[in-house]
Amino acid sequence: MPRPTKIGGSPPAAVEESLERLGRNIRTARLRRKLSQVELAERLGVSRFVVADIEKGKPTTGVAAYLGALWVLGLLGHMHEVADPDRDDEGKTLERARGPRRAGRRRTMSDDF
Repeated sequence: MPRPTKIGGSPPAAVEESLERLGRNIRTARLRRKLSQVELAERLGVSRFVVADIEKGKPTTGVAAYLGALWVLGLLGHMHEVADPDRDDEGKTLERARGPRRAGRRRTMSDDF
């Protein structure tokens, strides 16, 4: 049996809040589609208890279960926006700061007077 990770046991508040929000969003999407937890679980290939853990935002539930639920609900397409390198302004700034600096072109003086 794998050992629980520290982040799974007591994640930072921002992580915990994001997981709980994701779980609530998945629950809302499931209810709007008039699916029971059992039906979602069957489509996902997991137990009803895993779906319940997803909807609670449980941090020890695997990311594949969360993504699988989004896939079953037709919401996985939005995941391309998560950690999109083009939207990572801080990362791009850091990359530019440590990148090589180009020397300017030298202008040669003409000896022709």
